Amino acid sequence: MIGKLTGRLEYRAQDHVLIDVRGVGYIVYCSDRTMAALPGVGEAVALYTELLVREDLMQLFGFTSLVEKEWHRLLTSVQGVGAKVSLAILSALGPDGVSRAIALGDWAAVKAAKGVGPKTAQRIVLDLKDKAPGVMAMGGTVTEAMDGPELDAVVETGEPAPAAKPARKKQQKQPSGAAAASAGALSALGNLGYGPSDAAAAVAEAAAAEPEAGEAELIRAALRLLAPKG
Repeated sequence: MIGKLTGRLEYRAQDHVLIDVRGVGYIVYCSDRTMAALPGVGEAVALYTELLVREDLMQLFGFTSLVEKEWHRLLTSVQGVGAKVSLAILSALGPDGVSRAIALGDWAAVKAAKGVGPKTAQRIVLDLKDKAPGVMAMGGTVTEAMDGPELDAVVETGEPAPAAKPARKKQQKQPSGAAAASAGALSALGNLGYGPSDAAAAVAEAAAAEPEAGEAELIRAALRLLAPKG
């Protein structure tokens, strides 16, 4: 299984790119959002990947984050949803949007993706709603694990650049931004005894209402949503 590629972007087409990894070229298909986030031709690039193997076909799909990759894997596990439909959903909503839509049971948002009918959208939400909390707790992009010089060194030599201070263990970078805030809020709500599905739906609704909210703000907003009504 090919789980990640690090190399140079050789060319880009409408829905795929060619990545040169030390002389070997890999064609990788991506969502529209991932395509837009990639660097220019000739620059260093790193992508998480998922390999599709059939009797007459082998295709690689690329993702900038583990959240996007996991949603692709889960979406394609739903009956009637292939890789093309999965990428269309990720293109329309993005991984965070998919998390929110499924956590909230919002099949109409899923249906907005090209080629997705109402029955398919409802099946996706029904089949994957219990998976949303686990995916929302993930975060970070593949390039957050390496800084610029280190990524370039891997491309040129196949080995990471030496640490500036070898005696000290390099601290692993943590997910940042909205993904980290949602993950932290989910963890806090779980510690307070809320069920994963209820917590995920509340965090998703709070994040949709306040996209720039930090972890503390999300927790407070989610608690208000989870408070007994009446």
